[in-house]
Amino acid sequence: MVSVRLPDGSQRQFEGPVTVAQVAGNIGAGLAKAALAGRVDGKLVDTSFLIEKDADLAIVTDKDPEGLEVIRHSTAHLLAYAVKELFPDAQVTIGPVIDNGFYYDFAYKRPFTPEDLVAIEKKMAELAKKDEPVTRKVLPRDEAVAYFKSIGEAYKAEIIESIPQDQDVSLYTEGGFTDLCRGPHVPSTGKLKVFKLMKLAGAYWRGDSNNEMLQRVYGTAWAKKEEQEAYLHMLEEAEKRDHRKLGRALDFFHFQDEAPGLIFWHPKGWSIWQQVEQYMRRVYQDSGYQEVKAPQILDRSLWEKTGHWENYRENMFTTESENRAYALKPMNCPGHIQIYNSGLHSYRDLPLRYGEFGQCHRNEPSGALHGMMRVRGFTQDDGHIFCTEDQIQDEVAAFNKVVREVYDNFGFTDVAVKLALRPEKRIGEEAVWDKAENALREAIRASGTEWEELPGEGAFYGPKIEYHLKDSIGRSWQCGTMQVDFSMPARLGAEYVTEDNDRKVPVMLHRAIVGSLERFIAILIENHAGAMPLWLAPVQVMILNISDAQADYVKNVAQTLKKQGFRVETDLRNEKITYKIRQHSLQKPPYILVLGDKERDANTVAVRARGNVDLGVMSIDTLVERLKTEVEAKA
Repeated sequence: MVSVRLPDGSQRQFEGPVTVAQVAGNIGAGLAKAALAGRVDGKLVDTSFLIEKDADLAIVTDKDPEGLEVIRHSTAHLLAYAVKELFPDAQVTIGPVIDNGFYYDFAYKRPFTPEDLVAIEKKMAELAKKDEPVTRKVLPRDEAVAYFKSIGEAYKAEIIESIPQDQDVSLYTEGGFTDLCRGPHVPSTGKLKVFKLMKLAGAYWRGDSNNEMLQRVYGTAWAKKEEQEAYLHMLEEAEKRDHRKLGRALDFFHFQDEAPGLIFWHPKGWSIWQQVEQYMRRVYQDSGYQEVKAPQILDRSLWEKTGHWENYRENMFTTESENRAYALKPMNCPGHIQIYNSGLHSYRDLPLRYGEFGQCHRNEPSGALHGMMRVRGFTQDDGHIFCTEDQIQDEVAAFNKVVREVYDNFGFTDVAVKLALRPEKRIGEEAVWDKAENALREAIRASGTEWEELPGEGAFYGPKIEYHLKDSIGRSWQCGTMQVDFSMPARLGAEYVTEDNDRKVPVMLHRAIVGSLERFIAILIENHAGAMPLWLAPVQVMILNISDAQADYVKNVAQTLKKQGFRVETDLRNEKITYKIRQHSLQKPPYILVLGDKERDANTVAVRARGNVDLGVMSIDTLVERLKTEVEAKA
């Protein structure tokens, strides 16, 4: 007898071994039809998986996150199947699942074209409609190598040859196509109904620029047509909101080849920067931080002590002077420890909070650069808290409260909290990592916040809490972090005098709220589609005259508003007022004032809000009060 325990606590008894598909059929025909995979004792498996002993089982359908991953993985194989049908000489390499879809890399004698992409997608639909079963078999490694060599798939053979010789490998077959894969996959191609090929790109074999260039085909796949349509609509919106396009159109900033990954800020863009920085500076002050400034360049020996030279060297810019090696700082933390170490500290001084708008440089690959989202030079709203172990929970709870208030003021109310745990490449003892991870768990739990755990995604020196913001079109952005670090302070000799007059190493909490200011401003631009809220807008009020007769009045109104602290520009050109309104509306100022003889004679202003909303005529005092209220509310 085999007993299968289901998620609702019920059990099903079977005379002997039973497949996941058979269990689903035993539960009901509807579930049998919907089943994509199974989770047996926590492991994701095919519906053909044979359960030979008592086990816990959950049937995976397209309603489960794992179900969508199985659909996307299987669609990647359907793509490879279609390519081989249309281009038999093409060689297949790898095809993993990625966010919102998948890709597959191919080696072929000529570049694929957009027309090829259309033909491949059509062929995929034809193959899916055949509803061919997807079957799994296991071969010894060397036998699998021989098989793929025999059918001319050298890349697959090379992948398998990198697997230890004593291991077996699994192969999946659908129709006339067989591929190497761990699985699981959908039971038949007919389960793949909603997909679209998105774009073509180049990719080096195994990510190494010394290897040959392959062709990468990106695609997306979903459980339901409406979900795919919503995703494609989001991509259309994202294209319209691309901060690189808006940055040029609104005269915020530009990039050029002479400074790859670095930004040339224009006056309007720098105005947004200043508003963000000054706001965050007030947050520093209100939260008990002392602002500091550490050097940009530090000696190699310091980076060796911190572990950066060993674990992060390829991302650092280096230089030499007088036979000494230096590196531009990729992070601010070592400099803050030097400031801490410059004096003797008592337990009474803790927690000690330092904050810096620290400029960092990281040698990102040129192919990874992406506008202001991924740069080589950036500034962080970086902070470091030196505290005792007993103070961790209170500090994290206080930070959690502040970070949510800040995001709310910037217009982000949907925030997810995630805990990134120890990566494979790390420094410090396992016991220290246990302590650090548990400290963050307890701190999040105490704040009453739900969280998701991300194994392997922490920094090399410590785990971290991540704050993920959802923007106005549903995209998620990871911005704020809180990291607990038991290692770096000890490596750099930080200590404090305890109540017993002993010496002890402080805990160091690394924290940032907006993270990279450059990236955060890019997120703000895209979130608001360039139409920045009043408190952030580089030009808050644009004032236009109808004729030369109102020129002096325009200047007087502008001066009055500037004295109240507002950012104001005027347009006194001898152009039609409709032309000027239309032209300046494209620059998205929150307010446009139109001043004619009536407004001049009555000492009033005609006000238009963004979006061509006519607010009518009002006094200057009324306008000032309206603007002040809106700025203070961060609306």
